[in-house]
Amino acid sequence: MANPTETFLIVGLGNPGPKYEKTRHNIGFEIVDYLAKSWGDNSFSPKFQGLFCQINQSGVKVLLLKPETYMNLSGRSVREALQFFKLNPSSQLLVVNDDLDLPPAQLRLRLSGGTGGHNGLKSIVECLGTENFARLRVGIGRSEKVPTENYVLGKIPKSEQSAFDDAIQRSKEGIESILKDGLQKAMNVINVKRGPDES
Repeated sequence: MANPTETFLIVGLGNPGPKYEKTRHNIGFEIVDYLAKSWGDNSFSPKFQGLFCQINQSGVKVLLLKPETYMNLSGRSVREALQFFKLNPSSQLLVVNDDLDLPPAQLRLRLSGGTGGHNGLKSIVECLGTENFARLRVGIGRSEKVPTENYVLGKIPKSEQSAFDDAIQRSKEGIESILKDGLQKAMNVINVKRGPDES
């Protein structure tokens, strides 16, 4: 659980390069970028096989990381950062990733669990040797017409952009709750279902 003396690593999952920008699979990158901009420091630099930024927020030393290993090798970058700062993944790590099993723009914070077939999470579990780390899942839904690989790598459509903009903002608020009150209490803030008819 985060406290004012602690360091906390937030990892956004995605794929590097312009061709993957604004795709469903890169929502983790978008959220980490939004956190950095909102907190007043967007000075990412190459480190830990990714792009890295360190910010003090809510009395916590927050480490923001976007692995540049491509999705299926994300764990290498995460492991390197955890080992460098000597962090406990069960209490000092949050992974932000897209999730096919949640409706578009719905958020779900889990403190541990399986990978749901997500290649980035699979790599992290493999490299860390544990599933015991928090993940903020951002729903992207599924398509009955488009193959899964093409769907996740597709751009977020304009018709859904406002919902995802709202999800990014709510992710920021939820993550700030984690930093102030800890992972367990933040679940009550984040895990609120938002349907299409709710504001």
